[in-house]
Amino acid sequence: MNIKLIKAEEDYKIELNRLDVILNAPIGSPESDEADKLAKLIDEYDQTHYPFDPKD
Repeated sequence: MNIKLIKAEEDYKIELNRLDVILNAPIGSPESDEADKLAKLIDEYDQTHYPFDPKD
């Protein structure tokens, strides 16, 4: 598991694809832990680059 910050759109797309692959990993497995960490990084990137405005 080599997790790093998501700094560019290309990194974001790569990590989204990786999360898609490991999303349903058994709880407690290394892949499940990786998925949890990736989800947090992806969410942080989303909030920064694609803010949600509930008025839209």
